[in-house]
Amino acid sequence: MFKGSNVALITPFKNDKFDEDAYIKLIHFHIKNGTNGLVPAGTTGESPTLSHEEHEKVIELCVKESNGKIPIIAGTGSNSTKEAISLTRHAEKIGADGALVVTPYYNKPTQEGLYQHYKAINDNSGLPIIIYNIPGRSVVDMSVDTMARLFELKNIVGVKDATGELDRVNKTKEKLGKEFIQLTGNDDNALEFNRRGGIGAISVTANIAPKLCSEFQKFSILSDELSKSKAEELDKILQPLHYSMFVESNPSPVKFAAKLLNLSDDGVRLPLVSITESTKKIVEEALKLAKLI
Repeated sequence: MFKGSNVALITPFKNDKFDEDAYIKLIHFHIKNGTNGLVPAGTTGESPTLSHEEHEKVIELCVKESNGKIPIIAGTGSNSTKEAISLTRHAEKIGADGALVVTPYYNKPTQEGLYQHYKAINDNSGLPIIIYNIPGRSVVDMSVDTMARLFELKNIVGVKDATGELDRVNKTKEKLGKEFIQLTGNDDNALEFNRRGGIGAISVTANIAPKLCSEFQKFSILSDELSKSKAEELDKILQPLHYSMFVESNPSPVKFAAKLLNLSDDGVRLPLVSITESTKKIVEEALKLAKLI
């Protein structure tokens, strides 16, 4: 169910308030342009600065507007286990297809603490759970051994790997098998990630290049020479876009790109700020190279 190009959906704001109209427009834009799955209320969706009510509303609207056309993987993680359980149960209640649960940030739990955190969420909901391993933001790094323990539980189905360590893909596949879903959280390594056993991405770039990203993912998991060549061609087009999305803190660059494409405003919530003029030029140039503007 969870494969291909899954977009880490931005949350549009207008005068610092959740812009529901722009958000609904974005959802249908992705359905129309071949995105394989929607991931609302994740880090790119600015979940740390969404109120609890907004967080739930963002997921509810996504489920409602997608209307079963593509899978919804709701961002329900928190560094509070009780809050993560609450958000995951709510996502299950309103009809999400899965939950993306980030490793607890700031608390710095041990591997046993990580295991117990995910086990508690697993035991209190029925949704398939994707572990979001991103030590660059969370400080902690879940080991392959801990993931293997968690995969024995009924709801743990895969990982969004944002470690940037490609050897981890091989090690995870060897230890957990091909049934364990591996999605990259790093757009720039998606080609090699899939060659090593991944089956897709949870992508920032897909916000503004859904067709390119879904086409790339389609070809990147095929083994015939024509598909390999096409994936490499698309990857070259996408690399400048991937780079431009992270010149400054995500999601400020991708929101500026979305504004240039008339998809939504570029407003972000403090402590994030709008990108500098020099970064705007980098983003614009990448969009031009990809023939998006």
